[in-house]
Amino acid sequence: MRALAGIALAIVLSGCGESGSTYGPSHALAAVRRSAQGSERVLYSFTGGSDGGNAATGLALDGNGNLYGTTVIGGTAQCGTIFELEPQASPPWPETVLHNFGCYADGKNPHGGVTFDRGGNLDGTTVAGGSGGSCGSDGCGILFQLTSKTENVLHNFTGGRDGFGPGDGVVFDPAGNVYGMTPDGGAHSQGTIYEVWRAGRQWREKVIHAFTGGADGGVGSLGLLLRDAAGDLYGVTETGGAHGAGTVFKLHATSKRRWNLTTLYAFKGEPDGGSPYGGLVAAANGDLYGTTYYGGAGGLGSVFELARGTHGRYRERVLYSFRGGGDGSSPTATLTLENGELYGTTSAGGGSCGCGTLFKVGARSGRESALHAFGSGSDGAYPYYGLTLDASGNLYGATVAGGAFGQGTVYEFMP
Repeated sequence: MRALAGIALAIVLSGCGESGSTYGPSHALAAVRRSAQGSERVLYSFTGGSDGGNAATGLALDGNGNLYGTTVIGGTAQCGTIFELEPQASPPWPETVLHNFGCYADGKNPHGGVTFDRGGNLDGTTVAGGSGGSCGSDGCGILFQLTSKTENVLHNFTGGRDGFGPGDGVVFDPAGNVYGMTPDGGAHSQGTIYEVWRAGRQWREKVIHAFTGGADGGVGSLGLLLRDAAGDLYGVTETGGAHGAGTVFKLHATSKRRWNLTTLYAFKGEPDGGSPYGGLVAAANGDLYGTTYYGGAGGLGSVFELARGTHGRYRERVLYSFRGGGDGSSPTATLTLENGELYGTTSAGGGSCGCGTLFKVGARSGRESALHAFGSGSDGAYPYYGLTLDASGNLYGATVAGGAFGQGTVYEFMP
């Protein structure tokens, strides 16, 4: 299992910020931090109890403004939850636990959040549990679908050629086929990209690429795969490539369920980027943007651009190199692109506790602005996943620690 997931769990178990032992609406405190760049407020603070804890999750937004995500721990069995937050005029937003993971056949420790499928169900993965095999003392993880009535396991990872420990969300094509990545396992023990589709009443899984750790890269990322209008899939690997610092790749379907992988760029490490953990976001012209955990001019991470050229070639440039001070460091999140600005989070740096930041970078200028430093009071700490944008331009995210109980938060940032 990737090291970052273990780091997130260790952070939340040790606590960050205030703590408490009693759960109730009056205790889910809302913190508001204002600056010239905008304001942040906590919508919900997790307790680590029946409501969940360690919100290592991206957030899904429905048409009514409800937010959906996952917690790694907490719930009735302490193995994680799927939750919904209902919008209110002022925080805290009421939380509903939609599913409690039972640790075994139905999965354990979901990371990365959930995605709406075409039927309105919530789909995602767990890094452990399931009945596919033993990976250490736990199962090897599952792909799940939560309907209005029940949770269904679409695939049990075995720890063999199909990979194990998926810690990210999934994406869909128009036919309802599911795509995702694993950081471990596969034919070369370097992770996989997989497809799961429905055949009658059964779901079937196929590995469409097994990473070798060589030129094609190794170790699947925390971020979602990116699917374009032509049906091609784009993503990053944390390791491998020509310089051992990770890659950006493209998967093209050559025939039914047969795919060809092309490495679009191999990171070189400092002062170039290195080890991208988050996924990619695309501009209307096809340019790609992302973050790297290492690399950049100071080795503390970067925001990069891959500009699309002729004949499918891309030109890379580092838009911004993090310095590790008020601007943050070590980003793991997928970026959000809005009106020429890239919004994202860092997992470290910022304020006195180094609990991460929320930032924006000009997609053309590379000019960076630190919008919020986490860890001051009960506003949350360590945002590992990306931001979700609503129709009004407000941004939503989650932290794995901090908040009123030290168990993580869901927050809103209003630019």
